[in-house]
Amino acid sequence: MSIKEYRTAIEARGGLLVVRDTPGVAFGDRVRIENHAGQIRNGQVIRAADEEVLILVFEGTDDLDLENTWVRFLDEPVEIALSPEILGRELNGLGEPRDGRPPVLSGLRRPVGGSAINPAARTYPREFIQTGVSTIDGLNSLVRGQKLPIFSGSGLPHNRLAAQIVRQARLVDENSSFSIVFAAMGVSYADAKFFRDEFANSGVLRNVVMFVNLADDPPVERLTLPRAALTAAEYLAYDLDHHVLVVLTDMTNYAEALREVATAKGDVPARKGYPGYLYSDLAELYERCGRIHDRRGSITMMPVVSMPSDDITHPIPDLTGYITEGQIVLSRELHNRGIYPPVHISPSLSRLMKDGIGKDDTREDHPRVAAQLYSLYARAQETRNLASIIGADELSERDQRFLEFADAFDAQFVTQGEHEERSIIDTLDLAWRLMARFPREQLTRLHETDLARHLPHDD
Repeated sequence: MSIKEYRTAIEARGGLLVVRDTPGVAFGDRVRIENHAGQIRNGQVIRAADEEVLILVFEGTDDLDLENTWVRFLDEPVEIALSPEILGRELNGLGEPRDGRPPVLSGLRRPVGGSAINPAARTYPREFIQTGVSTIDGLNSLVRGQKLPIFSGSGLPHNRLAAQIVRQARLVDENSSFSIVFAAMGVSYADAKFFRDEFANSGVLRNVVMFVNLADDPPVERLTLPRAALTAAEYLAYDLDHHVLVVLTDMTNYAEALREVATAKGDVPARKGYPGYLYSDLAELYERCGRIHDRRGSITMMPVVSMPSDDITHPIPDLTGYITEGQIVLSRELHNRGIYPPVHISPSLSRLMKDGIGKDDTREDHPRVAAQLYSLYARAQETRNLASIIGADELSERDQRFLEFADAFDAQFVTQGEHEERSIIDTLDLAWRLMARFPREQLTRLHETDLARHLPHDD
């Protein structure tokens, strides 16, 4: 640790501090900043040169008297303390307690930037994860090691859905639950209290480590918080062999903080003012999840992305879709009809679903049931559009059946209680009951053996 302090700060703007005449300072170094009142702030070097360095101040630069500000470069990266005792704790973006309890005491400290994973050491994501939510388990299945974001909009119940997944997620072939790393960025106090109470009341809090940055906390801390959370996830997964589910909410708040800092730095803006490196920055976070050869533990990620103006082509969901393996899209139209969870089936997708379902994972008929449901629902949506033009009374008997199926599908399969957990067998059996309203010759995606074994028969 450096014993030399500098009083050469020349500018403070937007959470950034410029210090001149500091030779030998490296990019990424941790910084200790003391103001005229003796208050300590933390920072990190984000641009280094012999003439001057640029420091990201996590607590912000408000009320800094530059002439009476002391800066010490610690010659070490930003690190957090790690031990099994982090489970059940609530921390900030620097790994410091927010729950009023003592700091995490451990001799093990790791940089929040993480360690690069050799691509050759990665193994393909497999093994079905049961979330207990039919629209995910049945039609957009999550597998261990996958990145599956939730695309939502302002006012939609993505927080309730995320909390439900945290409570219910498990591997069907193991008597083990997930350790949860929950990172909340720029959330309201009410939302933070909702998550805290949900985890405590359901009994999963002992398996959860929460990293929280509130809306009125310094925005620049949001840039470090998901990295600290993922460092904790890597420790739990690869050191302690836990199955880890990481929930990041809300990545839009993270990107807004990144844009704010990039603008203050003078970076050239790209789409909608976000920096051109937004894609690589998001990829740096998302690609820290996965599975590694010869390690029992794994990291599965479900980031929440709120879409400004419900625009799925906005840079944040757009770039997230390129990096991740699918998306769960929430629908405002379904939400306005009182349907929970309002999962929009048509644009939702899990690209790794095929690798986690079937005979040895869920049930032999699962892939064909999902394909048949998608086919029937797509035709039912076309029928709904037709009915809105010519009226439901003018539809043929065949089309009337599709219209009835669409209503039943939304009311029984999509609609689910917030505390209702359905096993994958329950979900598949429900799908068969819905499909039973069609003649066998219309169920073209199913095998005869499927029909004989699972299709309900009238007594």
